[in-house]
Amino acid sequence: MGDGLGARSVALQALERIDAGAYANLVLPALLERSALRAADRHFVTDLVYGTTRMRRACDWLVDRYLVKPPDPRTRAVLRLGAYQLEFLGTPAHAAVGETVAVAPGRTRGLVNAVLRRVAAAGSPPPDQWPSDAVRLSYPDWMVERLTADLGEDTAVAALAAMNRPGEVTTRADGYVQDLASQWVAAAVDARPGTRVVDLCAAPGGKATAMAGAGPALVAALEVRPTRARVLAANAATLGTGAVHVVVADGTCPPLRPGVADRVLVDAPCSGLGVLHRRPDARWRIGPADVDTLADLQRRLLEAAAGLVAPGGTLAYSVCTLTAAETVGIDAWLAARHPDLVALPPPGPPWERVGRGARVLPQVTGTDGMFLVLLGRP
Repeated sequence: MGDGLGARSVALQALERIDAGAYANLVLPALLERSALRAADRHFVTDLVYGTTRMRRACDWLVDRYLVKPPDPRTRAVLRLGAYQLEFLGTPAHAAVGETVAVAPGRTRGLVNAVLRRVAAAGSPPPDQWPSDAVRLSYPDWMVERLTADLGEDTAVAALAAMNRPGEVTTRADGYVQDLASQWVAAAVDARPGTRVVDLCAAPGGKATAMAGAGPALVAALEVRPTRARVLAANAATLGTGAVHVVVADGTCPPLRPGVADRVLVDAPCSGLGVLHRRPDARWRIGPADVDTLADLQRRLLEAAAGLVAPGGTLAYSVCTLTAAETVGIDAWLAARHPDLVALPPPGPPWERVGRGARVLPQVTGTDGMFLVLLGRP
């Protein structure tokens, strides 16, 4: 593993900042950039930080069995770090315990050593010894309960288990890194040469650039936040996609004339419960009320989008989540609100039919979880 002590020290710094509210994808690169760690150790730190953050509830249960009172925040982070190595990373016990104890606060090193040795001696608990699937899989109770109600227990547990594995990295032919499920959404929009496309929630630009390059089509890419719009524009410029025209605007009230577009994509902000493998701290940031708030935003975006679709055109709605409220629930609202838009056949395999739309599940395709519905204006 190289400089294990140095790597664990950097990992501990990142974990403490994440526990205090920092975003993992922002704090970790900055710490690695300032470190003198070699490439192998940087990879180890990334695995430690993302994995421990993802599995922190399970790690807490593993160590709490041997604690008589809650530890201070730094000691808690150290115990999680050690438990993750023992239970999920398969690090030999002597390294996981000894080198983790070395980065613990001096006053609690004895405690950390004793607890981690007991975790190591106990071995990996079988599934039926964990208090619940939520603890075993390390998710908030509400998330497991909601997906179980929406998908059924077997499908929900399989999806949650799949999202505990790091996401696969896929790269398009033009060099842009983008999950296959997102590539499939862009392809399903069917942007043809010369078609006018509006992408209402376009940043960071993966789908917009894919649609522009497929035709080539003319893409108006809207993004409400200027900083994200600049990222979008930079990505389009790097790819040489001149047909993407970035507009800083609110997708709920786009500055476009009615009926302007042959294709409109609403790749809406969502709870992201299909991409938790890529965002290790997201499961701890999202609350049940967020789902309803986001569903309201999705409806407002779709209301605006419907007016932009020209006769013979297509409206595509996609979200990288699995909740019924943001998928089939939104489609049911669309059916009632806009009978003028007719359902088009969803794409075939690997998509599976759900209501009028289709989805891909992370445990089936090894991709992000995604929902898509296509509607046409006669």
